[in-house]
Amino acid sequence: MIGRILASRGFADSTQVDKLLFPKLTEMKDPLLLKGMDKAIERLGRAALNKEKICIYADFDLDGTSGLALLKTGMLALGFEDVVHYQPKRLSQGYGFHADVVEELHKQGVTLIVTVDVGITANPAVERAQNLGVDVILTDHHLPGEVLPPAYVVVNPNQGSDTSGLGYLCGAGVAFYLLRALKRYFFDNPQLPKNNFDLKEVLDFFTIATLTDMVPLVDDNRVLVKHGLLKLAETKRPGLRALLAELGLENRALTSQDVAIRFAPKLNALSRMESGILPIDIFLVDDDATAQGMVHQVIKNNSTRVQLQSDAETEAMELLKDWPHKDFVFVASRNFHRGVVGLIATKLSQVFNRPAFVGSWGDDNVIVGSARLPQGQEACLVQAMTSAEDLLSRFGGHSAAAGFELHSDKMPLVIERLKTYFHDLHEKPKPLEVFYDVDAKLSDVGAPLMKWYDFVGPFGTGFSTPLIHFTNVLLQSKKSLKGGHWRLKLIEADGKGSHEALLFSPSPRHLEILESATYLDILGELQWNYFAGQKTVQILVRDLKTHS
Repeated sequence: MIGRILASRGFADSTQVDKLLFPKLTEMKDPLLLKGMDKAIERLGRAALNKEKICIYADFDLDGTSGLALLKTGMLALGFEDVVHYQPKRLSQGYGFHADVVEELHKQGVTLIVTVDVGITANPAVERAQNLGVDVILTDHHLPGEVLPPAYVVVNPNQGSDTSGLGYLCGAGVAFYLLRALKRYFFDNPQLPKNNFDLKEVLDFFTIATLTDMVPLVDDNRVLVKHGLLKLAETKRPGLRALLAELGLENRALTSQDVAIRFAPKLNALSRMESGILPIDIFLVDDDATAQGMVHQVIKNNSTRVQLQSDAETEAMELLKDWPHKDFVFVASRNFHRGVVGLIATKLSQVFNRPAFVGSWGDDNVIVGSARLPQGQEACLVQAMTSAEDLLSRFGGHSAAAGFELHSDKMPLVIERLKTYFHDLHEKPKPLEVFYDVDAKLSDVGAPLMKWYDFVGPFGTGFSTPLIHFTNVLLQSKKSLKGGHWRLKLIEADGKGSHEALLFSPSPRHLEILESATYLDILGELQWNYFAGQKTVQILVRDLKTHS
């Protein structure tokens, strides 16, 4: 089955398969291929010699936070003496490299700022730094605008003139390559301190960022994450170790799904809710007792996020019962927490299979929201909102995920503009097509297959978890679980194979099928289930329909 899966993805000859299964750290690209890297490490080397005060300014998401953690950890290990960090607050300040923060850092004596995962379109803030005599090493991976900020140097594999071929790196990935180059520069320069810092020590941070930012798991990313998952599983960092233990992920091999689905959302909820503890605190805490207390707060905070999200999704569905427009949905409420609007928009785009705009309506009558595009549609949300740019206070993002802000009295006009845009686009909601890797029987699935399944990983964007098609399986029993999930007992029609399966957050269509159908066709992923000291194989159901 593994051979068929790889063949379906184009891995036909032994050379390709060997490169996939046995990636080598020694074959990674030279960090100096990145445009501006030589200038960046020269400036950092000079800062180290002169004992300058350096600030790492990072985005608040897990990509930026992981990049901050790995870069600060590495720089201190290399011998930098005065390194501080700053991250804007998600809710109160918003995304970006902010000019007022640059001014405050200047007052604190900072002479060099290194950005991580942010800044490529922040021309005003970089100009302010330039005027104040503060150098900016701008590292980012987002697409630049027409005019680059006037930084001391820009290191971004996605700037048009960069030929490194490293455009698949996330923000923390660019920071890691800066650290790789910096370590070599320190080693080669006799004036700079020498040490035995091992870059593998920060691969846990790199892995969290790469898996959560959903960049392609190809080439260097793939080999680094393969090694990084091992490093994360055996991490000595008190905060990460305590969180893994709390989630039942300790003392076992980790998969990319463990990190992206179980581990990372608990950390992401911290910045979404702004409850006091932030992900960087978990990453950098250095004693076990404090870490344990922080992790208890993480779990409590995530439970609050889950409840707020569930309540908001229920209210959104009720508000949209009589929604008149067929090409998109738009909903806003004073009850929606700003930290979960993106999650609600994702859910609604899946349920309605059309673009979803969700806003949190503040006491000041300002609506701050997120928009998401359903899988399989090729509209651009930024272009859609450009049709109402004179009505929006601000907006931006990517084609499939974007943010916006407007005053509540403009909402009816914005909805009309979106209605016109999507009508003129002639983008009809498409039936959602799902492509799977291979057909299989339940009896094909077992521990021997799973050992190979794990070895072929890690899975993620660009090398997705294999999706397996099981046809004509008997739904022997079903049981509802806490959180609205379902456990299913499946048996082959001929009785030769059986397996347990999990269905998370079923849609109304799924619930209707479970209520009425006896025989099912299922699309599922395979995963290990750890319970009561036992390790068994289970199927994670991604979609199902009545067998016909």
